[in-house]
Formats: sequence, structure tokens, C-alpha cells
Amino acid sequence: MSIVLKSLSVPSFGTPARCPEIPTEVYAARCDQLFAAAGTDWVAVYADREHLANIAFLTAFEPRFEEAFLLLGPAGRRVLICGNESRDYAPLSRLPGVEVVLCQSCSLMGQDRSVAPALSVVLAEIGVKTGDSIGVVGWKYLSGAEWGGAAPSFHASAYFVDSLRAAVGPQGTLTEATPILMHPETGLRAVVDVHQIAAWEWGAARASDAVWRIVQGVREGDDEFTAAARMGYMGEELSAHVMFASAPLGTPVVGLRSPRGRKLQKGDGVTTAVSYWGGLSSRAALFDTENDAFLEKAKGYFAGLIRWYETAKIGVTGGEIDAAVRETLARSDLKPALNPGHLVGHDEWLHTPITPGSTEKLRSGMPFQVDVIPVPMPVGQALNNEDAVTFADAEMRADLARLYPEVAARIVARRVFMADEIGVALDDCILPMSNTPLCLAPFWLASDKLLVRAS
Repeated sequence: MSIVLKSLSVPSFGTPARCPEIPTEVYAARCDQLFAAAGTDWVAVYADREHLANIAFLTAFEPRFEEAFLLLGPAGRRVLICGNESRDYAPLSRLPGVEVVLCQSCSLMGQDRSVAPALSVVLAEIGVKTGDSIGVVGWKYLSGAEWGGAAPSFHASAYFVDSLRAAVGPQGTLTEATPILMHPETGLRAVVDVHQIAAWEWGAARASDAVWRIVQGVREGDDEFTAAARMGYMGEELSAHVMFASAPLGTPVVGLRSPRGRKLQKGDGVTTAVSYWGGLSSRAALFDTENDAFLEKAKGYFAGLIRWYETAKIGVTGGEIDAAVRETLARSDLKPALNPGHLVGHDEWLHTPITPGSTEKLRSGMPFQVDVIPVPMPVGQALNNEDAVTFADAEMRADLARLYPEVAARIVARRVFMADEIGVALDDCILPMSNTPLCLAPFWLASDKLLVRAS
């Protein structure tokens, strides 16, 4: 494989202005599927400001400042339990027939508790009774190796779980229902509908535009705040904090950190990431115009990315992708720092079928991050090229073109660009969501030069 550095202008694929609105009946169907699969009297979904993804997927509502709970119950009951502030935000929910009930223990401390202070009492008033069964949805779930207790443990606040147990009493049961939403192959959030794909493309495209404005706009003399500000943030919902870091040779480039006032110096390692609902975009490189040793390492990394794109398709197992990427990176003495790819949504990392030896398969409707972080790198240097894709079969692609023709047209244009200019022809099922698909500029002071596979 011949990989070269080439002067290349990334065309404008168009920035989606308005996020597609998911139909209300889709939210209703999601809740009905969750409730039916749980097989319990009630399903209780936990949410807080950080762990909002499950409730947002089910209702289009997410709590601001507070905790909130979604309760699904008999005869189609749908109840949002909110605090003082989120109660006024709850009308933005798109879930049909939802009741909004106040529970002031969800509110920030010091606010009024005089109306509905106790969650267990609120649950009883809604209709949860002794002996009922409740499927609990937390923000993630435990594997067998992580918990061996007699009773299940949940990733949700202790107060939430204790209140549920108090409401159903010793004759009632709490069971783990989180995998129904978050299992890496069969979860409702792991395999989404065409409407969600269109909404995720809005976020992924805008995140990639923001990162590319940084990569192309950064200048000598910038400090990290100035460089990060070039993203042009417009108030989009974030699924992770904005990241920007730099460091000289010999000092670690800490990719997770936020920008500080450090002045960028030629030769620094630099990294940035912007993550909106639907996709994160990240780039890491050298703040320089050239460096032969770094370029060779970047070529080896780029070969690993190409292997990912040419291996991943519907029906392929996560273990096959993991092995292919590791084998390719190893030729350049690299390996993935984490799993080479994962599911994405309202949260930046939902789950992943890509683990060593995994038999879980990629399916149509899976929203994915191509997230291959190469290590080890010399201290003070960094490489990364992360973007979102979605897998879609012919029927789903046809639905996308019919219902969201502008989204479909952008995706087709990105695929053509990747084939004709980057040298990577994708399987029909891979839909690039980023406006800078596989665009790796190893030197930010020469960001018009991208790595490509030579014909």
C-alpha cells in the first residue's frame, strides 16, 4: 500500500442548518418496544445532566441541572418525573401522551421541597404498589465479572434505586433492563431508524466542520483558547466537553483536557475534539510544516484507518475488525489505545461490539465512531483521525434518500470524494457522516496536505 502526502482541498459538502425532527410516533414505538421487552409491570429510566442519553432517545427530553425519571407502565402509562426546573422544560418532550409529575427531590439543593419531596411517595401516587416488578434502566450495565451480589446492582443513583425498592416492598422485584437499550448488537439505541440517522448526521457533520475550522485556521502565535475558538461554536448540544491540548516534545499531549492559555509553538503535538449529539470529530497531529519521522508514523496509522474502512461492513464481527486494525497498526509498531470503534448517540460512547474475539456483528442502522487512537507515540506527539459513520442496508439507504434527500446527497458526495481523492472506496453500506471523511492532515501548519492512498 502506497500512502503519500498530497495537496488536496476538501470540498464543501454542505452544513445542515436545521436538525431533522424525529416523528412523535417513533418515540412512542421506542417506549412500547422497551416496555414489551422488559416484561415487567413498570420500566423506570434514570437520567441526570450527564447521563441523559436513554431518556432523550425515548422522549426528546433531557433534564437540565437536575435528575429526571421516565416511568413506563400498564395500559400505556408514560410518566416524566421532574424537578422544579425541568418540569417547565418537559413540554419539549415529543413522546405522545406523557404525563409530567413533580418530584422535588430531583431539584437542586435549597430549592422548594414543600409540594412533592419524596420519590417513593410520588411513585405510590402514580400507581406503583407493593409486589410490582420494575425493569430499571441506568446509564450503563454491569458484566458478570463486575458484580456477584445476590441482588442486582444498577448504574443509577442510590436514592432512585432505594425509592423504587421502597415502593415495591420486599415482595416486589427490580431487574436490569438497560441492555434492552444499550446492548452493542441488539440494543434499541445500537440499531436506529432512518429518522435518527438523519438527526445524527446533523450533529456529526457540524462537529467535523468545527474541528476542521480549527485545523485549517490555527496559526503560530495562537494560544489554546484562540485556537479552540476557531471552531465557531453555535450552541449545539454537546456530548462531551470541547477538547484542545498542546505540548512540546518530551511533555505528554493529554487529549482529554480542555484548552488553556498555553501559546502554541512550532513542533508541538496538538489535538482537538468536538462532539455533538450524533458524532465526535477529532484530529491530532504536529503543529509544524514537516517532519519525516512523524510522517512515516502517520502513514502507518493511516494504513490502519484504511483497513478499518475496508473491513467494516454489515455482517462482519467486531472481533474481525479489531484483529484487522491491530494487525495493520502493528506493522508500524502501533496498537489501538482503546477499542478501535464504538457506537455513538446522544452520548459519545454508547457501547461497542468491537472487542478482541467478539462475535457480535455489525447491523444495518448502527451509528458508529471510527475511533482508532494509535499508541505508543513519542512523548509530545499525537495522532488521531476520528469521525462518525453509519451502516445501512439497501432498504434503509432507499428510505433515507426518499425521506431526507439532502442528507443522502451529502453522504453520496462524501463517498465519491473518499474514493476519488483519498483512494478508499467504501462498501455500499457505509455512510460517512463527517464533512471531512478520512481527511488526515499530519501537519497543521500545512493543513492543505492530506494523506491519501496513491493509485
